[in-house]
Amino acid sequence: MLPAYVPNPVAAAAGGGRPIDGGRYWRDGRRIFGDGKTLRGLFIGIGGGLVIGSAQIAAQSYPVFSSLPEHTLLSVLLLSAGALLGDLGKSFFKRRRNLERGAQWPVADQYDLVIGAFVLLVIFNLTWTLSVVTLPMALAILIITPLLHRGANLLGYALGIKEVPW
Repeated sequence: MLPAYVPNPVAAAAGGGRPIDGGRYWRDGRRIFGDGKTLRGLFIGIGGGLVIGSAQIAAQSYPVFSSLPEHTLLSVLLLSAGALLGDLGKSFFKRRRNLERGAQWPVADQYDLVIGAFVLLVIFNLTWTLSVVTLPMALAILIITPLLHRGANLLGYALGIKEVPW
């Protein structure tokens, strides 16, 4: 899951610039995504996921890492892009619920990246997903994700990258 976990903090740290929605509003009069979702953050975040995923692919040739799931460039790309697309989808629905940028939305804030990543994996690489993602692995992802999310947000807040600690 590292290629899915890395893009959000990288996007937050390196983002800024032009919003993905170009400042446009949805038919409900609210911003589509908001200023926090930028093109630079999207592309640099996906790039961060590709870098960590490529390192995992390179490490697969070492015996010490032979028990880890075998990644492909496609799985890494889908995990990375899916994580940020999941976050983008969550932002869209946050705006529809009239929640402002940075507002806390429990559960959705923790699992948006997992849902986005797995939706893309199932759509574009089902064979890999079914052969690699086991039930124990899925359960571990469900348990570890909110813990990592909380830790990364606290660190981002302490470093001044995030405006809120959640």
